[in-house]
Amino acid sequence: MREERYIFVAHNCNKMDKIGEARKVTFIGLAVNILLTSGKFVAGVIGNSSAMVADAVHSLSDSVTDIIVLVFVSLSGRKYDKRHPYGHGKFETFASLLVAMALAAVGIGLLIDGVERICLVLKGGELEGPHMIALWAAVISILVKEVLYRYTVAVGRRISSSVVIANAWHHRSDAFSSVATALGIGGAIFLGESWRVLDPLVGVVVSLFIVKVAVDIALPVIRELLETSLPQQVEEEIVSVIMSDPAIINVHKLRTRKVGDSYAIDLHIVLGRNISFVEAHDIATRTERRLYERYGDNTYITLHMEPSRE
Repeated sequence: MREERYIFVAHNCNKMDKIGEARKVTFIGLAVNILLTSGKFVAGVIGNSSAMVADAVHSLSDSVTDIIVLVFVSLSGRKYDKRHPYGHGKFETFASLLVAMALAAVGIGLLIDGVERICLVLKGGELEGPHMIALWAAVISILVKEVLYRYTVAVGRRISSSVVIANAWHHRSDAFSSVATALGIGGAIFLGESWRVLDPLVGVVVSLFIVKVAVDIALPVIRELLETSLPQQVEEEIVSVIMSDPAIINVHKLRTRKVGDSYAIDLHIVLGRNISFVEAHDIATRTERRLYERYGDNTYITLHMEPSRE
């Protein structure tokens, strides 16, 4: 997964519009996941497929993360108060971490299950053969979850929401899980008993991919929670935006960080010694306006003015 958290998309909607879109796409995902979980579980039981039952549990975990997203997106949309002067954006960051942890747990669970089933075969045991209804359920799940992923990630990028993007990848992980399930079930049905081990083998590969996605989501989130600076290219762009004003001599003591989906920028600008207080104020106002136009109205800017030495 690319590091979506530091790709800025100019805001075309206000905070409430963003929350509304995040809720809408998550509610749709929750409804789809509930239907898929029910369908997969029934198909797994009727179709005698333990892999499909496990896949149903994976879809159930998607429903849990949808609920997490709904709760924390609502919290992150609250206005700043005395205890949270920088707003509640970190709630969204924390939600992304919970989604990543849920993904990792699902991936590790599938990995353990796959290894146990492979060991059973190596010890001479037999895996039960599945039926066609389980295969059709897996195919339908792949198609539905891939469409849901594309819709969710598009909304997440449009509203610049890391937690919605993280949840989209959870949808895609379910699709990949269903791919493994379909291959395993298909191999067991069409290739015979000796090929039933394909199910756990492919499941192990997909589980490793799911864990990797979880790590890719978690790393930028952890950096944000640890107050890591924005990437160098973003800081260089901030300096470039500020220095586009010919009245500003220099920029230094730049400090940056992420607050939810917003940037926090703290800096000093050096101005001519002989300009008036009013001129200095006007320059500072222009600078703030440029930064708001580039990084959104929710940007937190702390700007200190100081005179040049000459």
